[in-house]
Amino acid sequence: MSLYLEIPEWPLPFPFRAFENVGEIIVPPHWHKEIEMIYVTKGSVNIGYNEQIIQVHEGEVFVFGSGESHYFVASPGSNRVVFQFDLNLFQDTIAKEKSNREWVNLFERAENHSVHWPVEVKQKVIACLEHLFYEMEQLEVGYEYAIKSQLLNLLTLYYREIPRKPAVFKTQNFAEALNNQETLERLNTIFMYIENHYEEVISLDEIATVTGFSPSYFARFFKKNTGQTFMQFLTDYRINQAKYILSHEELPMIEVAERAGFNSVKTFHHVFKEQVGISPLKFQKSIFRNN
Repeated sequence: MSLYLEIPEWPLPFPFRAFENVGEIIVPPHWHKEIEMIYVTKGSVNIGYNEQIIQVHEGEVFVFGSGESHYFVASPGSNRVVFQFDLNLFQDTIAKEKSNREWVNLFERAENHSVHWPVEVKQKVIACLEHLFYEMEQLEVGYEYAIKSQLLNLLTLYYREIPRKPAVFKTQNFAEALNNQETLERLNTIFMYIENHYEEVISLDEIATVTGFSPSYFARFFKKNTGQTFMQFLTDYRINQAKYILSHEELPMIEVAERAGFNSVKTFHHVFKEQVGISPLKFQKSIFRNN
């Protein structure tokens, strides 16, 4: 599968998993339809989300909504516990009358970073996460009910106590396409092609041929399912690659531009500053100054 579209493998009979990441690790830009919660238990992690690099420190939680693109760079000596679950799990339990879209919106509108939550709310969420990780590790009799119970506790906290963002910030979100397997497979073909060829010139005709669509049909399909034109998406993808490179390697800007798929360092500098608000060099210095 494309690194940009992650489809988790579930070790349990239902769509939930929890695992620990230890030490320095780099996870490139990707997205998935599942909710992801990262609980940092030691050190810190630089998370790329919504056009920002956000530092998440020990004892903090960061949450990605369904379909939200992200990446992260963990520092040496850091530990994280990662939780992923499919929102359809709730329909399979007690809320069959609810729509998946309601839950997608619930997580999308909530504050992602626990630094914006009241202390007592953060403690409740962490208690749920620690209980979930314990059940995942032990798999004692009845673990299915214990895990689903804690996930329902989390959902209740999101309805009642997790603060909302002051405004719904636009992030790269693919939620509209998430419940159609054929659409996901089409998108994955596109993303895999981008992943393998983003350093080259990619025309609309070329990418349409890859999917078996006419250019006009492809343009409509892509805009409908991603909310962006293909060229907007490709530019955003290249900018994300550049931020990913800048956040963990100190390289000359001309090399960063080439590796991110820009045909000139001048174009790279202009597009990066227009989208991110600062120059690539200032962005790089801010990352290494904070580490």
